Amino acid sequence: MTLGHIKADRGFTLIELLVVIAIIGILSSVVLASLNTARTRANDATVKSNLATVAVQAELYYDNATTPTYGAAATSCTAASTMFADSTITNAIAQAEVANGTTPTVSCRNSTSAWSVASALPGVTTGNTIWCVDSTGYKGLVAAAPSTASDYTCQ
Repeated sequence: MTLGHIKADRGFTLIELLVVIAIIGILSSVVLASLNTARTRANDATVKSNLATVAVQAELYYDNATTPTYGAAATSCTAASTMFADSTITNAIAQAEVANGTTPTVSCRNSTSAWSVASALPGVTTGNTIWCVDSTGYKGLVAAAPSTASDYTCQ
């Protein structure tokens, strides 16, 4: 009694393994490209959200102040301004700076009666690339952050 011929070459060939590895590589590159786009959009949303927080908190600060003023003039987010000394505002600005990742990250300006905060959006590369909020209620994209000594509005 004989047992038949047993096939000795079981498993995958080298060509089959290389094809599977190539397919996995192509799929992973597509996923990583999509992930990078999603990460950039998330950073844009974080900047917008934090600057919206600054806008709301600045108005709350102004409404609750015993003397309704935004504080001494400041052209920096870290200047000795009464408004930018508010911890919620400084935390929101710090988070926008982390999400932005460029230098300078956030531009802050204020006087005793007006303020503006602007930041570049890392995912926007064409057209207006700066997200700006100000004391007039404006929130949107602008070509450049307010920069002149008396300019505290985004528009």
